[in-house]
Amino acid sequence: MIKKIFLIFQRDLKTSVRNFITLYIIVVPVIFAIMINVFSPGINDTTVEILLLEGENPQQSEYLMQFAKVELLETLDDIEDRVRKRDNIIAVLPDQKGEYFILTQGNEPDFVVDYVRSLTAFDHYDIGIKDSMAEIVDYGREIPPLKKVMVNTAMIFTSILGGMIIALNIVEEKTDNTISAIHLTPISKIGYIAGKSIIGMFVPILGSMLLLWITGFKGINYFHVLIMVATSCIMSILIGFIEGINNDDVMNAAGNMKMLFLPLFGAIAGEELLADKWQVLFYWIPFYWTYKGNDLVLLNKGSWLDIIKYAGIVLGISAVVFVVLAPKIRKGLE
Repeated sequence: MIKKIFLIFQRDLKTSVRNFITLYIIVVPVIFAIMINVFSPGINDTTVEILLLEGENPQQSEYLMQFAKVELLETLDDIEDRVRKRDNIIAVLPDQKGEYFILTQGNEPDFVVDYVRSLTAFDHYDIGIKDSMAEIVDYGREIPPLKKVMVNTAMIFTSILGGMIIALNIVEEKTDNTISAIHLTPISKIGYIAGKSIIGMFVPILGSMLLLWITGFKGINYFHVLIMVATSCIMSILIGFIEGINNDDVMNAAGNMKMLFLPLFGAIAGEELLADKWQVLFYWIPFYWTYKGNDLVLLNKGSWLDIIKYAGIVLGISAVVFVVLAPKIRKGLE
């Protein structure tokens, strides 16, 4: 039986590699990871930009680069044109007396102007980090919050893509009139469903691991990751079977799977933006619990008890959905 189940998985994998849409779904986690690395800022990245005259004072340029993003331009005209643009870049320029003045557009936030003014003064009096009497004490959060949210969302999104692959494969088999041939094979319906489900589990797990590795989450507990990703896939797999059975067109099946995006993003927005008293509104959404569990995993603070609790809640909700959908799946395979 196990060998037959894996034969179904191998067939689905080969079919998916030949199909452009499913092949695209498989590589989507890697694309997500690259985009997250490009767009998410580092936790220590500064957003203050300073404009300097190229070659005018290399020591000043080197000093300011420690605390801000420095851009160098060749002429004063170029600097004036650059300052007039819509962003909040500020120029530090020499005057005729050998001193420096700060050139702004006039609508920059006060804290940015004050920050550049302070840096210029510190540079003038040759005050460096070593002269500071302050000690940095933090809570040990080394991961940028935005990056953590993006990676967490991408992991759950990847689990939905696994269900989408199942839906597309079933639609393709219906188109080829091969799904009815199950009754003529020695494999049972349960075995067929298990074989079909493997790719819906395999792609999200592999995709999540690649996503975490590329985005730099290398010190976390990967067994916790495995449990959270596997349980979050169950709901997507069930929906994938339903959409595959009820649709005869690939685009319709993929489009209907997008309905899962609404509870996904709703649960994340509720968790991140709403007060505790409103959280109960999202308890019925499995992605809500997956998101909370993944959050602990990414922070590397979740205990086994925490992971089992969140995974258990997701399993419980998925079991209820399975009881409701199982008759429809059985009927669709007849």
